[in-house]
Amino acid sequence: MLYVKAPAKINLTLDVLYKRPDNFHEVEMVMTTVDLADRISLESREDGVIQIISTDNFVPNDHRNFAYQAARLIKDTYGIRQGVSITIEKEIPIAAGLAGGSSDAAATLKGLNELWDLGLSIDELAELGAKIGSDVSFCVYGGTALATGRGEKIKELPAPPNCWVVLAKPKIGVSTAEVYGGLKVEGLQHPNTQQMIQAIETKDYELLCSSLGNVLETVTFKLHPEVVMLKEQMKRFGADATLMSGSGPTVFGLVDSEARVSRIYNGLRGFCEEVYAVRILGERNTLA
Repeated sequence: MLYVKAPAKINLTLDVLYKRPDNFHEVEMVMTTVDLADRISLESREDGVIQIISTDNFVPNDHRNFAYQAARLIKDTYGIRQGVSITIEKEIPIAAGLAGGSSDAAATLKGLNELWDLGLSIDELAELGAKIGSDVSFCVYGGTALATGRGEKIKELPAPPNCWVVLAKPKIGVSTAEVYGGLKVEGLQHPNTQQMIQAIETKDYELLCSSLGNVLETVTFKLHPEVVMLKEQMKRFGADATLMSGSGPTVFGLVDSEARVSRIYNGLRGFCEEVYAVRILGERNTLA
């Protein structure tokens, strides 16, 4: 049995530049990992079957699951006859904009590389990950990075300034496809990606806070006004800066004082069930 952690990510910036001929959007995103993680356990089996077991009933246990797709891709690409039982202990909320499914897939790729002794490099695993989903390559590397293309081109960045992150997910699911489908690229107010990179490289917390931006907020806020309310509440409770992660609905607040973290956390728990206070991880993964 092999265990791998699958940490969540947040978007510090998310910009959409244009819609590509292949119907994907060209994006520019700065992402970082946080200390909220699913736990993946992998056990080889001799019957060739890929089995998904999860602590959460909302996690699909078939080909719709990204971890299943990761195992199938490894088996098909490298002619592996063995099967695997994949147990997913969920901590990351589902359909939340935190890349939980993508991180599970990345952890599965890294774990099977070790379990089946394939000897693949982290770059090769990231390339495989891009075939599964746009965020999987980033999740293979972890840490902090600029992601471009449809999200699969990864440029490593240093860890951001150390701070707390308070995450809150309202009781709604958001369809990423619906959000991107409702986005009008013309007339968007684009975040300053280069300024965010500068803030990270110079460890400037105030500049980082003022550089947060996510163009998908415009769509998700219209579809789900409760996300706007949550963001406003978080700011009112004392977060230094707030943003929606990915296509939502999770909102996060950055806080540099531990005393304020508990005030924000307790304030949000009054009307939101899924609230987490975590640290930025920010450092790149090693293999498995």
